Amino acid sequence: MRKAAFAGLFYERGEVSLQKQLKACFEGERGPGAVPPERQTQKKASLPQGVIVPHAGYGYSGACAAWGYKALGEAPLPDVYVILAPSHKSARSGLTQEPFETPLGIVRVDQDLARRLLEKGHVKEDDELHAQEHSVEVQLPFLQFINKDAMEKVKILPLLIGQDADLDELAVDLKEVLLDTGKKASYIVSSDFTHYGRNYHYLPFTSDAQHNIAALDKGAIDRVQALDAEGFLRYVDDKMATICGAYPIALLLKLLKKPVKASLEQYYTSAVVTRDEKNSVSYATIVFS
Repeated sequence: MRKAAFAGLFYERGEVSLQKQLKACFEGERGPGAVPPERQTQKKASLPQGVIVPHAGYGYSGACAAWGYKALGEAPLPDVYVILAPSHKSARSGLTQEPFETPLGIVRVDQDLARRLLEKGHVKEDDELHAQEHSVEVQLPFLQFINKDAMEKVKILPLLIGQDADLDELAVDLKEVLLDTGKKASYIVSSDFTHYGRNYHYLPFTSDAQHNIAALDKGAIDRVQALDAEGFLRYVDDKMATICGAYPIALLLKLLKKPVKASLEQYYTSAVVTRDEKNSVSYATIVFS
């Protein structure tokens, strides 16, 4: 069992206070304005192929993430949510089969898919890598919140994607295991965008910072919306962009089935929350339908 390592840090520790915090992410300023239907029978929207959502503390990026979870929450529960996320402490990739505990309960890994993917040999099991990484964990209370009447049925395939990953091989592997099992999946990519300022050792410009950050992020988002995985990675390299989930994003773009529409639902930087324009992190939610 992987315990909730970031409860009380990135999100509320108590069950009631966490439910209240999640509701505020949807209904508050910069959120989508309403929570998704609580019951599966009320959900009518088609399942998005995937979403890109941020993974900062809920007080910073929760409202942005809520746009992605509104899209997921308006659709019926898929067989599995494939979570593609970065490791902030290692360049390696890894999968865990351990169930995740949050203040809202237990989220289980799809053991069959995990074993099949491990057998392909392009990703390894690595519980240690997942143990102190927040990028998967912070997504799980949102998944539980949008599936309140089916929490026990929520299953995930949690993958941390690092620089060692062969994205083409891994994309083929994921497509094959889903095809072989006939399971319906939705992808969740956990990523923030530009980390700007001395705190992040990234100062490509010193004047009109927030305007320039928005332009820098737009260049990356444009390539994501064009479904151009290679162009996106080249842009990240050329700009030395501090997009922590660049590899998970590129993997998603290789996984999507065409045709697909990519909609930017929300974008802002932490400066609108903290009022600190000298150090900021950008948040974007993109829905692929």
